[in-house]
Amino acid sequence: MGGGIVEESFCYEEETHLTVLKTSHFFEGDGFTVYDSNGQIVFRVDSYGPEAGNGDELVLMNATGKCLLTVHRKRASLHHRWEGFLGERMNGQKHIFSVHRSSMIGRTSVTAEVYGSPVVEYQIEGSYSHRCCTFYSISASNGSRVAVAEIKRKVTASAHVMLGKDVFWLYLKPGFDGAFAMALVIVLDQINGDDDYDGSEIVDDDGDVIESTVDDSSSPSTHS
Repeated sequence: MGGGIVEESFCYEEETHLTVLKTSHFFEGDGFTVYDSNGQIVFRVDSYGPEAGNGDELVLMNATGKCLLTVHRKRASLHHRWEGFLGERMNGQKHIFSVHRSSMIGRTSVTAEVYGSPVVEYQIEGSYSHRCCTFYSISASNGSRVAVAEIKRKVTASAHVMLGKDVFWLYLKPGFDGAFAMALVIVLDQINGDDDYDGSEIVDDDGDVIESTVDDSSSPSTHS
């Protein structure tokens, strides 16, 4: 389902969940570290290169640091258009996909187009700010949709605590390229920023919230 857009080795035969940790909460710059169910690093994301300082370019790497993909923001774009390039982006290189926000208002609605024969379209709907999104593959023949990946808040198995938004799950359907899915996560993060709710919630066995706690350590002090 989807095939190897970035690299075939990241198309898993079974449904897979990855843990995504937003490292820029702990270290300077934009970044993520992604782990498999065994705690092994699968991907790293960092900002480097001539356009890293303004957040216009981020790099997706494998566990050994090999550059798989460069995600680059197209300047002067009202709809937050981003482009993906295999490996390290070179002058004159053609991008293999583009991503843009479909609507400027309301819930997250993002469209990605993968250039090939034929062009394949994906849509992302939901709320990335609350780490609740679904990625759909769109049929070119009749417009039907098939879910290929999901972003979900991570819940600890023992205490049923829903963790803050700096760590979340990325679920991949069989055959969908995990590297491409992570590239879409990078774009979602850049489009949405980080100004919304950040906290932890305690949930019951059905996933209903029992208690919510918000980290206010970054809030301005009220003391004079």
